[in-house]
Amino acid sequence: MNVGGQAVIEGVMMRNKEKFAIAVRKPDGSIEIKKEKAREFPKFFSWPFVRGALGLWFTLYDGIRALIWSGNQQLDEDEVIKPHEAVLTMIFSFGIALVVFVGIPFFLTKWIGIDGVLFDLVDGLFRVGFFLGYILLISRMDDVKTLFAYHGAEHKSIACYEAGEDLIVSNVRKYSRFHPRCGTSFLVFVGGISILVFMLIPGGTIMKLVGRVVLIPVVAALGFEAIKLSYRFDKNWLVRLAIAPGLWTQRITTKEPTDSQIEVGIASLKAVLDDHKVLEGSEVLA
Repeated sequence: MNVGGQAVIEGVMMRNKEKFAIAVRKPDGSIEIKKEKAREFPKFFSWPFVRGALGLWFTLYDGIRALIWSGNQQLDEDEVIKPHEAVLTMIFSFGIALVVFVGIPFFLTKWIGIDGVLFDLVDGLFRVGFFLGYILLISRMDDVKTLFAYHGAEHKSIACYEAGEDLIVSNVRKYSRFHPRCGTSFLVFVGGISILVFMLIPGGTIMKLVGRVVLIPVVAALGFEAIKLSYRFDKNWLVRLAIAPGLWTQRITTKEPTDSQIEVGIASLKAVLDDHKVLEGSEVLA
């Protein structure tokens, strides 16, 4: 059974085709778990390329829901984030992301005076550089360090489950915090693929700029299929070379988790697994 997830505020979100769960460490030290059935989609949602384009938006939607819920678990009742506040924040953040990671690299390359294929190559390198610079900058923040540690706990827990071992802290601890199917690796793939796709956009400045926004779902679909293929053929030296940049970038976006954070990752993962799929150990979650 394939399982994926993401780090949230003081916790981890996990999901598979059947269930969706979030586990967070509350200020009093206890673990709070929210669990629900995963939404059902028409069969064509699982078609190659369609699944990548549509999956991006639904992954963002579920990720935002998980972040809001996890954040609210750390707040008093009169401080909780309202749905409309979260929506406005996400719209604003998306707009800023388009400006920083699409608009600025594009016009910076235009200002340099480069044309043709070289323009798209330099523009793509600027986008990748801005992305790496951004995550390096935020990785210095204490709250983000904690978030990245939970990201590591998510990866370790999934790796332990995929290896068929008992989901207990001592087992999970020994696995790598890097995972080839990570969203970070996906973004790195998208960065490389976008350079090739954007080279195909005809026309002048306006057409090329608008095309970079409109083709985001296409690039996401291609990136998703690339990740799927890389996992299937991960023994091939060429594939290993292709996924290496994503794994290197995870050295920034993941940190080694504490045992307490691993416990939360295990709790979230167990919440989406069938009981008969989980090997029970002697260690008890807090």
